Amino acid sequence: MSTVAADRAGAGVVYLDHNATTPVDASVLDALLPWLSEGFGNPSSTYARGVAAREALEDARGRVAAFVGAASEEVVFTGSGSEADLLAVRGAVLGLHPAGPARPHVVTQATEHPAVLAACDELQQWHGVDVTVLPVDQHGQVTAASVAEAITPATVLVSIMHANNETGTLQPIQDIAAVTRESGVLLHTDAAQSAGKMALDVAELGVDLMTIVGHKMYAPKGIAALYVRDGVALHPVIGGGGQERGLRAGTENVAFAVGMGRAADLAADALTRGESARLTRLRDLLEEHLSALLPGRVHLNGHRDQRLPNTLNVSIDGTRALSMLPHLDLVAASAGSACHAGQDRPSPVLEAMGLSPERALGAIRLSVGRWTTEADVVTSARAIADAAGR
Repeated sequence: MSTVAADRAGAGVVYLDHNATTPVDASVLDALLPWLSEGFGNPSSTYARGVAAREALEDARGRVAAFVGAASEEVVFTGSGSEADLLAVRGAVLGLHPAGPARPHVVTQATEHPAVLAACDELQQWHGVDVTVLPVDQHGQVTAASVAEAITPATVLVSIMHANNETGTLQPIQDIAAVTRESGVLLHTDAAQSAGKMALDVAELGVDLMTIVGHKMYAPKGIAALYVRDGVALHPVIGGGGQERGLRAGTENVAFAVGMGRAADLAADALTRGESARLTRLRDLLEEHLSALLPGRVHLNGHRDQRLPNTLNVSIDGTRALSMLPHLDLVAASAGSACHAGQDRPSPVLEAMGLSPERALGAIRLSVGRWTTEADVVTSARAIADAAGR
């Protein structure tokens, strides 16, 4: 195991939970620290220290925008991916022109991120919005045809995540975008898990709104961004001083924005150098070793081909993941999504895919990352097989 990976996971532990969070890259930390000390100025201030902070903030915005093929003015910084999702979903519906439908309609899907589902629930309960939650197939995918069928004259927004955080399954966002464009409906995608693992371009995807999250791409927790296509009107989640184009009031977190900007640069460079292919090789090698060590007992959850390059979600016959994980002294991993950690019940995502309770309870999510090595994969497979055998 590499020294860097060991330092970030804990001495001697292979960290295979990069979908839950990533360690802060040392280069990111170096970039942001000065803005927590001498660069502490309020970016709304007009004296030198404030102007410097504003320039750093806008430079970071430009870097994040370039990472996803957007213009700087189309990026809004938020405090988390959940907040960005809320701004996209709630903001799009409540930001409607008065001439919009009297009872707006939103389309999402069953394995969506809880933040999007919660926003939809709030709109339904408190604002009388109709919500359609589309089912997924056994791989966890929706189809563009099902989205088209769900759209009505009152539909104002479709929110479908780019990649699932538990299984890594990718959704056909470009095909869905073709449907929403033809129908004149806004499309939001939560791309928190995809950013840094595969190339993202808002124009190629055809989305109007897209969420990306700092701590999923080696920046700190507490910073995220929402791409808002030019011309899309949103209602702010937080009102007040008018920061972030009036969409997110509150003094900006300059240091963490700078960190996210640096993380975007690092991710873009890594992708150019073949990071997606490297992650795919490690992911597949891990599955091969597990299958060889536990013959006939390892079953893939999610789409075989259309999934994140770093994500392996497998069920192991005869095990309960939450009972097995404490025995993995050498591996940091998750049972399903980190959002459901500690709850010994089938993952809602796996249930929506039609998995039996036994298979769902035996599911373990393994997600490799920037410092994962082949030696880490071999060590992890042996440790997991040993724990499953016990």
